[in-house]
Amino acid sequence: MTDLRRALISIAIPSLLLLLSTGCSTMTTPPASADKTPIPDNSNYPARWPLRFKAHYFGVATYSTYGCEVTYGGRGRAEDPQDELQSSSESLGDKYPDNMKAGWGPIRNFPPPAKVTWRSKDGTPLEAEVDIGEIFKDELIRHNLTKEDIPLPTLAGDHTPGIILEVNDRTINVYMRMHLSAKELQVPGNKYSDFRNDLIKVYSRTY
Repeated sequence: MTDLRRALISIAIPSLLLLLSTGCSTMTTPPASADKTPIPDNSNYPARWPLRFKAHYFGVATYSTYGCEVTYGGRGRAEDPQDELQSSSESLGDKYPDNMKAGWGPIRNFPPPAKVTWRSKDGTPLEAEVDIGEIFKDELIRHNLTKEDIPLPTLAGDHTPGIILEVNDRTINVYMRMHLSAKELQVPGNKYSDFRNDLIKVYSRTY
């Protein structure tokens, strides 16, 4: 082997080894950024404000009445005994009015008016039509939080509030209740209070 060939080989072999080493490193070691899992950006959620609803749950509560019957959404929603006076709301103490719930549904907005027949505490026969659709024609959810109080995923979601019709002696009240998450604890120190579920009176009429 000539001195020239020996010199060329001595140069070529290290260069080849360096190339192979660089190639293997490129194939087996991904860029550092490829190891990072993308973090969802909640700021991209389509926040909806004010909060509205397209369906609702419905409930009936009766106090100091005889034989109250309520028909709504094409079905009887309450039918109390004709000869039995329902207990008064006062008898519930501090539990009233927060004890009232809405459990029928969901019902698409809005059926024809609720039909109510009953006798008051003194026995007077009464009847009424309560137009739930008219009361809530704006389809706005009633609640006690500001937009800044509510997490973005909650603002982006669909909501189905409860609507409660109360017949209390000669008075009919209509309420809304909606469970909404809150960013901050609503009762300081209570870790389970990161929401509001207020009962809000929207309508009242005495007959």
